[in-house]
Amino acid sequence: HSGCIMDDKEAAEMAENSFESFKESIRQQLENQDPVFLIGLVVALAVVLITCVFLKYFLSSKTVRSAVLLVGLCDSGKTLLFSRLLSGKFKRTQTSITDNSAPYKAKNDRGSTWTLIDLPGHESLRPQYLEKFKSTARAIVFVVDSAIFQKEVRDVAEFMYVLLTDTILSRNAPALLVACNKQDITMAKSAKLIQQQLEKELNTLRVTRSAALSSQDGSVGGNLYLGKKGKDFEFSQLPIKVEFLECSARGSKVEEGDADIEILEKSLAKL
Repeated sequence: HSGCIMDDKEAAEMAENSFESFKESIRQQLENQDPVFLIGLVVALAVVLITCVFLKYFLSSKTVRSAVLLVGLCDSGKTLLFSRLLSGKFKRTQTSITDNSAPYKAKNDRGSTWTLIDLPGHESLRPQYLEKFKSTARAIVFVVDSAIFQKEVRDVAEFMYVLLTDTILSRNAPALLVACNKQDITMAKSAKLIQQQLEKELNTLRVTRSAALSSQDGSVGGNLYLGKKGKDFEFSQLPIKVEFLECSARGSKVEEGDADIEILEKSLAKL
């Protein structure tokens, strides 16, 4: 039994001695090296370390913002558009009370894959879901019901104002694609008209919101000034890329027919 203890002790001593001799040989080798070589070695190690840190940061910042958010008012057609983009199929939908998400493969040569997230359109649910996903947004698809836009212009503008004056979205600057949906309906307004009316409405909102903010010493969130001071608001003044496009998630013939979403798919392919 004592022989076993001796063996263990001897093994430990031998391991310690071999480690000491290994350390000594490394020290001697380093002492014998040219100082210029040693400086070069330290610099090379530093470069490798910095590159690793940079790549980790760069890749994580690239991958973090990989979501495409589908937003808009209730019944604008977001969930059907979500289904069409993912499978091309028509699907009966109902008002979403939670988010739906799925990987979406863009139709480009790079084979880009984004996380497509359909956010609830109900006024009481919008803020919490926007808060949850806004920092991951690479692009926002704002879906507008072109058929009843005239009736909803104020509500659409108010929601859009919240997005455009959000500090995180303004800093990250995701692309904004305004999808003027339901173009298959005869009364649908064109993308150009929708853009013009929204610019006018946002211009008015900017005045009332700025006045409200200044009276509260700017203590409320979303206190970025929209557009350029002293000029009527236009989407071209924004630091983010805004594109208005026409689409129809339902399709022009019958429910089971093809959707008209090619322009939207092309824009998503360019992200």
